[in-house]
Amino acid sequence: MRKIIVFNQISLDGYFTGSNGDLSWAHKSRDDREWNDFVSGNAGGEGMLLFGRVTYEMMVSYWPTPMAAKNDPEVAEGMNSRAKIVFSRSLKHSNWNNTKIVADLLPGIREMKKEPGSDLVILGSGTIVSQLAQQNLIDIYQIVVNPIALGKGRTMFEGLDRPLDLHQTESRTFSNGNTLLTYEAIR
Repeated sequence: MRKIIVFNQISLDGYFTGSNGDLSWAHKSRDDREWNDFVSGNAGGEGMLLFGRVTYEMMVSYWPTPMAAKNDPEVAEGMNSRAKIVFSRSLKHSNWNNTKIVADLLPGIREMKKEPGSDLVILGSGTIVSQLAQQNLIDIYQIVVNPIALGKGRTMFEGLDRPLDLHQTESRTFSNGNTLLTYEAIR
């Protein structure tokens, strides 16, 4: 069975997005070769990418552009070549290669988990994370804690109506102050 993996960056005070959806704070890391290599390696990995409409629109506005290819060629190549699913009831088509739109999140995810293939990776998309966490459908959480406090914003787990039991499997701190924490869901 395919696993669902979440990869999100959060602030020290637990927000994955600042007020008004701002994510710029997560991309202002001090120059850190180890961090940059880690990000490039993740982008070049396997797995189908899953997005909600809002995150998808942010991603498609940057990654297929010449600016992304110039600024971060390895990540741009990975983002553009990997298969992508967008969960949206309002979006009807996509110009981004290897992108499929699925209207119904929970039935779609349950079916995809049963299919053979690589794991499913959620980048951003807090609303999707919250809904899937509620249903105990997420297997692995990779959370990067950034050394910044935002004071307000949105958490990935808004609306969670019960505790989510997790087991830490890894931690790694980078010289830019980012700390990767990896957890598996306890079932």
